[in-house]
Amino acid sequence: MASYQSAAGRHSGRLSLALALSAAILLLEALGGVLTGSLALLADAGHVLADVAGLSLALLAIWFARRPASPRNTFGYYRLEILAALANGLLLLGVAAFILLEAWRRLGHPREVASAPMLALALLALAANLTSLKLLHGAGEHSLTLQAASLEVGADALGSLAVVVAAVAIYLTGWESVDTLFSVALALFMIPRTLHLLQATVQVLLEATPAHIELRELERALSRVPGVARIHDLHVWTITSGFVAMSGHAVLVQPSDANQVLAALRGVLERDFGISHSTIQLERAGPAGAEPCTDEACVVFDTTARDSARSPSAPPAVPSR
Repeated sequence: MASYQSAAGRHSGRLSLALALSAAILLLEALGGVLTGSLALLADAGHVLADVAGLSLALLAIWFARRPASPRNTFGYYRLEILAALANGLLLLGVAAFILLEAWRRLGHPREVASAPMLALALLALAANLTSLKLLHGAGEHSLTLQAASLEVGADALGSLAVVVAAVAIYLTGWESVDTLFSVALALFMIPRTLHLLQATVQVLLEATPAHIELRELERALSRVPGVARIHDLHVWTITSGFVAMSGHAVLVQPSDANQVLAALRGVLERDFGISHSTIQLERAGPAGAEPCTDEACVVFDTTARDSARSPSAPPAVPSR
């Protein structure tokens, strides 16, 4: 199988820079949370901890994904990117649960908070988070791992802004429970976005049809190709973010048109649906009204169609005997 660079892999430099910034924020906020007594700072540090873990997992997954495919792992290690996003989502849920538990404990026993240092640290964290968010802007549209990283950095930025507001409120009013209330808000903000990420990664692992592809519309589009009698046994799934695969059977009106029909089917898949890796089995049409003919005598040939950029030397289809 030809090498394929995942969407996350194309942005690994941005991920590395975002990781460095996040690690610096984590150290500042964790230390600041302990010294100032601010749970909101510690909650934001929890956000950043998940961010650092997620970015580290993403970079590790990208490194593994660059390893070549093997007879045992015929698609290589692309799925590690999805597993990294899944682990990241589970970590975020754990951090949210910890913050909520600690906030419950503090509601009955508020702690004194040093608002001035808390404000200074929150402003530094906000500036760093906005820089990281700019680095990752737009990249999350093509990768679940980058989507996870963008969500976390965005949540971190909002978290830092919330800590700034909390610090100002404590400084002006002296009401230190604001710190705990804002930490709860940060945790609750994390949960729905994390659940959405987990749902997306589970769908990929279940090899569900990608959300942006309507299977019935794909079948209708392929069936409209001249020379195709019908399409059946159609499957579309995601290998990793930005890498969609398809397999299916096309019953031909005239087997002699096989090469032209195959080229037309590839054109529809790539042009209209962005699918460049496909396996299409072409079959002779059976008697009218009969079930699709799938035995060996009916097969014209099997072929795997790939994007020429990925597989420039793909061999021509070989007729089955």
